[in-house]
Amino acid sequence: MSKASVLFRTRKKNLYRMNDEAFFLAMKENCLFHYKHNAQYKKLLDNLGFNPSELSSYEDLDKIPPIPTLYLKHHNMLSFPKHHYLIKATSSGTTGKNVSKVGLTLSDIYRGWKMIDSVFTHHRLWSIKFHRYIIFGYQPHRGNNRAIAKTAHGFTFITPALSKDYAIRWTKNGYQVDLDNLEKKLIKFSKGKTPVRTLGFPAYTYFLLQQMKEKGIKIKLPKGSIISTGGGWKSFYKEKVDKKDFYGLVEEVLGVDEQHVVEFFGAAEHPILYTDCRYHHFHVPTYARVIIRDIETLKPVKPGEVGLINLLSPMSKGTPLLSIMTDDLGVLHAEKCPCGAQSMYLEILGRSGVEDIKTCAAGAEQLLKGQSI
Repeated sequence: MSKASVLFRTRKKNLYRMNDEAFFLAMKENCLFHYKHNAQYKKLLDNLGFNPSELSSYEDLDKIPPIPTLYLKHHNMLSFPKHHYLIKATSSGTTGKNVSKVGLTLSDIYRGWKMIDSVFTHHRLWSIKFHRYIIFGYQPHRGNNRAIAKTAHGFTFITPALSKDYAIRWTKNGYQVDLDNLEKKLIKFSKGKTPVRTLGFPAYTYFLLQQMKEKGIKIKLPKGSIISTGGGWKSFYKEKVDKKDFYGLVEEVLGVDEQHVVEFFGAAEHPILYTDCRYHHFHVPTYARVIIRDIETLKPVKPGEVGLINLLSPMSKGTPLLSIMTDDLGVLHAEKCPCGAQSMYLEILGRSGVEDIKTCAAGAEQLLKGQSI
């Protein structure tokens, strides 16, 4: 069994306990694999003067050249022939252009399943009770390979589903946003006893709640209902509201308190599931690490300082996603969280807004413009 698979088999109770040695060995194994089997990745590292054999300790991991998400949008970085991939996904670009293409092999899916099982068990999200699902995202369609759509669809299987309704519905004219339908569904479901679970873009969730509030519609969803979001605000970043205001709106309109609002974070280029704790902190799980880098020098900064978010994980064997540079600004907090999780937690501040971001993975002389995924 690979060192990465061993890492992802970490016992559920140790989800937020850091095993630096195991993580380092899995990262080095993953880096060596892609260096050997992916000619483009090897060329990239060679051009930057980096060889995975130079990795000798956990402290060396920040030397692995991070690949910017923008680079993945313009280069095919798959490490196997196409027939090896069971799942092919893209980032959530609105068009078929400028999206990252990620392929997952059988071993990647196995590790992903172990991760999901651990995360959902830790946060008590599994249930044998029937639920109704409201997805503030895409209705499944064979032509839709967006990772966010696949993730949302998979979410509807963590409990038995009595019904599934989507904000972005597939029609003969393509995808159309239909919040009015979800408004009617929520009103109907509030009169029953089956709990409701939502997932999807926070912007669409917020728009519907605002729409209902303006109409004077206030309901109370059945006991056990959970409002969850994921995928970020994307092009609606200007409409983004403070989390406390969002939680207050959820309780005012849907009758669901803050303790039953859950936020997820992840990316097609970093398929690790981050789930906030009851204090709404994104603790870093044992099979991932986060480095915050200075915007100008790209050198790691200390906990508590703002910089670009660099995400690390040895999960993927199909695509070299072991070190990904985002264009998001964030802070890594080292202080102890009241929830009891032992790992540091990531605060995401939003898109950098920096016109030119110099990224070591794209070459010392190349300047890349930040773009939405």
